[in-house]
Amino acid sequence: MGIAAAALNLAGCNQGAADNRIEVELVSYKPEAVAAFEKIAERFNETHTDIRLKIDSPNEAMTILKTRFIREDYPDIVGIGGDINYSNFLDAELFMDISDLAEIGQVKQSYLDIDKELEFIPQDGIYALPYAANAAGILYNKDMFEENGWQIPNTWEEFTALCEEIQAKGILPLYLGYKDTWTCLAPWNALAVGLSDSDTCNQVNKGQTTFAASYRETAEKMRVLLNYAEPNPYAYGYNDACTAFARGQSAMYPIGSYAIPQIKSVNPTMNIDSFTFPANSDKQDNILNSGVDLQFCVMKSCKNKEAAYEVLRFLFEDETIQIYLDDQGGLTCKEGDFAIPAELEGMKEYIENDRMADYQDHHYPSEMSVDAMIQTFLLDSSENATDTFLARFDTDWKRYNRDLIRKVQQYQKDTEGVQ
Repeated sequence: MGIAAAALNLAGCNQGAADNRIEVELVSYKPEAVAAFEKIAERFNETHTDIRLKIDSPNEAMTILKTRFIREDYPDIVGIGGDINYSNFLDAELFMDISDLAEIGQVKQSYLDIDKELEFIPQDGIYALPYAANAAGILYNKDMFEENGWQIPNTWEEFTALCEEIQAKGILPLYLGYKDTWTCLAPWNALAVGLSDSDTCNQVNKGQTTFAASYRETAEKMRVLLNYAEPNPYAYGYNDACTAFARGQSAMYPIGSYAIPQIKSVNPTMNIDSFTFPANSDKQDNILNSGVDLQFCVMKSCKNKEAAYEVLRFLFEDETIQIYLDDQGGLTCKEGDFAIPAELEGMKEYIENDRMADYQDHHYPSEMSVDAMIQTFLLDSSENATDTFLARFDTDWKRYNRDLIRKVQQYQKDTEGVQ
């Protein structure tokens, strides 16, 4: 009985110690990464006696987060993408300045620059720890290329010549799958990063340019792609395109690295490689389209900054990052000796030299439905289709960003002449 009582007392002490741990809640917007986050949380909790990490990756995470923010029921850390949601949350002053976190110094500069360009109004601090990234350009059937002796193009002219050569062989150069409107954004983004400035949207907000001026070449080259794609690409969706490419029905597929798992689910042994979209006539002007797929932000309301920082330090350890990459693929935002996936080997030069820029659509408000606008433009066979599309882009931008434009221009006015 005495031994049993002692055991009960000991269990009670352990339970008490566990209960006294500081709990850090992290909510991630990536439900597909649940298994990786479970492993990461388990590893953290096994190695920390003073902090307990709880990670949730719910479906419809952004809707849940927005609802919680309205109720002022904040988690300690959020894991979100580097997109318009991040911009809106930052503008609402929800995030803590984490510029004093040492790990920030280990982030590739391109991804820090991407986050800076996502700020509606320039901020003095750093508000996110970029973690994982993806890349978009052209995926290609490596075996098919080797069998036919096709060379990787470095310029737009070489790319169109390659498409002509592939067509002459009776093979479809590209599969697009534009039935799902969001897929229109894949080649759009990959072309736009090389043909327009990375801060084009901010320049428009400042009144320094227009989309009609900045996006014309991108729009024109988007239309050229139709010459080398499946007939009526609007009849086939994303899954159709992935399946067709996996089955060798096209030599190339202009999409992001996020499509590789779907393609491999159809053809697990497919030999895939990729290259940066050669949008320009000079290779030196080409830029890899890469965005922050996941980053961590500490909420300003977090009651224990040091505990949250300990979680971020753990997340940024090489071994932890590798757990995530092994499960989700993609690229790390951290400098260091990380293996580049075989399917992205052709983009290695751009990745290692930090020649990357963000997806333009990360700056677009969802209400504007730019993907549907692009699809409508591509379906328009009239002579003035490009002019109509670009004029609508400018008109709709002003409509959906009226308050933001006013805010940006007021900031300009207030800081004019201020160093």
